[in-house]
Amino acid sequence: MQVQLMKKKFKYMNAMASPVAPRKLAKKIFKCVKQATKQKNYIRLGLREAQKYIRRGEKGLVVFAGNVTPIDIYSHMPVVCEEANIPYVFVPSKEDLGSVIRANRTCCLLMIRSHPEYKELFDEIVDKISKLEPAFAKTD
Repeated sequence: MQVQLMKKKFKYMNAMASPVAPRKLAKKIFKCVKQATKQKNYIRLGLREAQKYIRRGEKGLVVFAGNVTPIDIYSHMPVVCEEANIPYVFVPSKEDLGSVIRANRTCCLLMIRSHPEYKELFDEIVDKISKLEPAFAKTD
């Protein structure tokens, strides 16, 4: 049941959503986001806030929602993350991202900072994301 639901969510992802977190990694990301919401100032919600703190030199992990339309809203952000050496990943749904942070609305992207309480999980996620390859980098 959950696998079918997840496959349905992948169907609605936009063209630039790469690298995409597999189902198990997405669950770990959501778990880390939940823990980050408990800490004050360790999660940056939304495009504007995340971009502001990246410009100021803050490091962390950026999580994008893959089903955002129009993609022009955040199409520049992967480049900004790469220039700042910040790992980023796409999850299938903005609705899921919004529900994980306990908001009554959707969320197109967020940035998580590392905290000692969930550092081990954070480092594991960053390691797995670094092994993911963007779709445009694959040669068939």
